[in-house]
Amino acid sequence: MKIIVGLGNPDGKYKNTWHNLGFNCVDFFAKKNNLKFSTKKCRAEIAKGDGYIIAKPQTYMNLSGDSVYELKKYFKVNLDDILIILDDIDLTKGKIRFRMSGSAGTHNGLRDIVNKVGSTPRLRIGAGRDSSLDLKDYVLSNIDEESKIIIAKSYETATELIQKFIDGDLCQDTTI
Repeated sequence: MKIIVGLGNPDGKYKNTWHNLGFNCVDFFAKKNNLKFSTKKCRAEIAKGDGYIIAKPQTYMNLSGDSVYELKKYFKVNLDDILIILDDIDLTKGKIRFRMSGSAGTHNGLRDIVNKVGSTPRLRIGAGRDSSLDLKDYVLSNIDEESKIIIAKSYETATELIQKFIDGDLCQDTTI
């Protein structure tokens, strides 16, 4: 069993923000695989696939570790079987980085997961950064139309990597 966790904020006003790239990516993956988020368990919305689940924690970004901890415990999986998908302001828009483990960097949601669960594989989607805005204001700002095109392409690539992770074929650090 694999658990794919997209990070984001559950309130609809955050749907098209940089901080919801994880939610939006797993929504894209679920749609491509004809899956629906129809269950609520472990403080997350869940879609079930063949040998994996996709989860969107409903705890808000900075408390994501609470939901991930409950998912790990309930489904009895190892840390290496949990893939966290998240935004990363330190990567160029649309760039993707997969790591088997590591630090949380500047990401508070990932920091909460690392503190409460431990280091898991992660797939970061580049959000870039607008230096004219405060970090919090930037990650909670809406994605502009030009950037949406770049991000849509990154979801395609991320979907391929997610499937490789599920199949057990993604186990080395990769940047695309």
